[in-house]
Amino acid sequence: MSAGSVVFLRHGRTAYNAAGRLQGQVDIPLDEVGHWQAEHGARALANLHGCARVVASDLVRARVTAEHYAQVGGHDLVIDERVRERSFGDWEGLTRPEIEEGWPDEFAQWRRGEQPAGASIETRTEVAERMLAAVEEHGADLASDDTLVIVSHGAAITIGVTALIGLDPEAWRGLNGLHNVHWSHVERSGPASGTPWRLLAHNVGAGFPLDHWNAGPDWNLEPTSV
Repeated sequence: MSAGSVVFLRHGRTAYNAAGRLQGQVDIPLDEVGHWQAEHGARALANLHGCARVVASDLVRARVTAEHYAQVGGHDLVIDERVRERSFGDWEGLTRPEIEEGWPDEFAQWRRGEQPAGASIETRTEVAERMLAAVEEHGADLASDDTLVIVSHGAAITIGVTALIGLDPEAWRGLNGLHNVHWSHVERSGPASGTPWRLLAHNVGAGFPLDHWNAGPDWNLEPTSV
């Protein structure tokens, strides 16, 4: 890939975010706050990062967020389902207590850092592979001083960034999720670094008032020991 940097932007808030429901690949639209976040976050990101190409998940919450950013910069928007959210299978649409009650054994596996059996959840490796393939393809014809912007989802971004900087997405869980309309910035490393990419910033946003962004990322299903 030729692009010199990649910015991963998470979508705006949805009703599921506000209610603490796991979204996954359920196609939930932005709520009123989410539209506000997308509009103002797009301006903030555009002021910090010019870009050569904008790519968005096909899920509406990411696509609409990306439309705000693309409009500010006058960019065309490319839609790619490979950067959609991780599939959480049977758990999508549920709250944490509902998952703990309905799948106690599988939830315990999850909290230990294992892949739950029987819940039809996409593996972290599978997510990493499709995210990296999309980044490589869309950045292949860009210049070394160009930035590729990927508008995606919390779990997909953290897994994608982990893999991009050369870490095993199954074994390393050192990145927390992002707040709505916050972003991560990854840049090419020098030849002496040992890895082609380095993480410059994570979970950076426009400084919204607290009542205009959700109190945290999608509630964290990841193991407590990261």
